[in-house]
Amino acid sequence: MVETTGGFTSAGLTLEAQTLTLPSLTVADALELGEIVLQLGRERALPIATEVRIGDWTVFHASLPGSTSDNDSWMNRKARVVLATGNSTIHERVLAEEKGSDWYAATGFSEDLYAIHGGGLALNVKDVGFAGVLLVSGLPQIEDHLLGVEAIAEFLARKGELA
Repeated sequence: MVETTGGFTSAGLTLEAQTLTLPSLTVADALELGEIVLQLGRERALPIATEVRIGDWTVFHASLPGSTSDNDSWMNRKARVVLATGNSTIHERVLAEEKGSDWYAATGFSEDLYAIHGGGLALNVKDVGFAGVLLVSGLPQIEDHLLGVEAIAEFLARKGELA
């Protein structure tokens, strides 16, 4: 597999996920997180769609101008990866690249239903663990992932949880 992930490492992505642990993930939290992504997208005129899920329940969904129904398909495929692994989609991709393995063959998951492309982020809650998924689709995969990271960091900063 060719390296396509901008120099991320699985160790660095694991640390990132630990750093971005949420204090809670209520419906109100999911809506606020989705609104942060939406605000960033609007400010930058990004052609994105975004979702926030608690477990597999879609609590927030929005599509900005320039996004298409294809983005919904991508988000569903990314969500399946995060729900199956508890890791971000980019983490799964980087791990496969580091191992030199075919993720789809190794997991038995179909590429038609699963996508190890950046933009699916696990939402982990302190003292709970994996609780949901933040999805961003419409940009190159690294940018999808980084926008999600930025939104979670902003959410944590608003909660006084991130310096």
